[in-house]
Amino acid sequence: MIVIYRNGVPTVITGWRAWLIMLGAALVFVVVMGLVLGLALTVWTILLFALPVMVLFGLVATWFQSRR
Repeated sequence: MIVIYRNGVPTVITGWRAWLIMLGAALVFVVVMGLVLGLALTVWTILLFALPVMVLFGLVATWFQSRR
């Protein structure tokens, strides 16, 4: 059962309509959480692999840098 108040008047949604609304809300939640998890895994993977490579390139660049 879903109760929505509009201007102080309660509107009650029951039965298959309530189930449909809850199913839609659950589906939206799962999709959004999947996108958030995908973004988090992407950022983690980039930090895990790209950051050490950038540090290594920086060290190699300092080794081959011309000294005056």
